[in-house]
This record gives sequence, structure tokens and C-alpha cells, in this order.
Amino acid sequence: MSITDLVPTRLPKADGLAPVLLTVEEAATCLRIGRTTCFALIRSGELESLLIGGLRRVPADAPAAFLARRRAERQAA
Repeated sequence: MSITDLVPTRLPKADGLAPVLLTVEEAATCLRIGRTTCFALIRSGELESLLIGGLRRVPADAPAAFLARRRAERQAA
């Protein structure tokens, strides 16, 4: 399963391309967590995000990268 499978279907796809950036709410939906928890992960640096103008955006591959790191940490323990 790729991250594009997790991106909510309500996202507009220009020319059939998957979105490059997600809103915090969309990233939270991908991770099946709440918005507040997603912001906490961003604040702690566990989930990558960018500030563009005044808007917080999460790279589309960041939720999958976060999960991969968490799995690796769990397996190492």
C-alpha cells in the first residue's frame, strides 16, 4: 500500500497526479489520528512539515516515512 492509497479521495487531483503536499488534517486522516495529535507530532519533529506563507503543509510522503521510522524503532527494541 502506498501513501497515495491513504490520501483522502476528496483531494483534487490535477491531471491525474497525486498531491505533493497535504494539509495537517489530510495527514491526520492518512495516519488515522486526530488533528491535535498530528500537530503534536509536527511540534516534536516526528512528522515533517513545511510552513508556506502562513500555511502548514505536510509532504505527501511524510506520513509513510513517520510510520517506517516507528516500525524500525519498535523492531529494534
